[in-house]
Amino acid sequence: QVQLVESGGGLVQAGGSLRLSCAASGRTFSNYRMGWFRQAPGKEREFVASMKWSGGDTLYADSVKGRFTISRDNAENTVYLQMNSLTPEDTAVYYCAARAILSGRYNYWGQGTQVTVSS
Repeated sequence: QVQLVESGGGLVQAGGSLRLSCAASGRTFSNYRMGWFRQAPGKEREFVASMKWSGGDTLYADSVKGRFTISRDNAENTVYLQMNSLTPEDTAVYYCAARAILSGRYNYWGQGTQVTVSS
């Protein structure tokens, strides 16, 4: 059974940094793409960043380019989202997700972790 467990959220001041972690288990993810999404209050869930588990092919939403970095640690089976220069507009619940590379939809989701950026 696939499990994605996020951690690392919290309250931070504008300009600060946080690193989110997504511990993945239940299968081999070598042929998967891992993504981070977020949902702010009253808004739809939006894409933040993604990468192939095997490495490379990183994608970022325009709103986070240059500030956020997605990475993974094979030994720890964990995907990270390093978030720098945070602004109040980054406040949201952040979700980790996974999909098979040949699939068009993310079908595995974590429970989410809250990130709150104060001004």
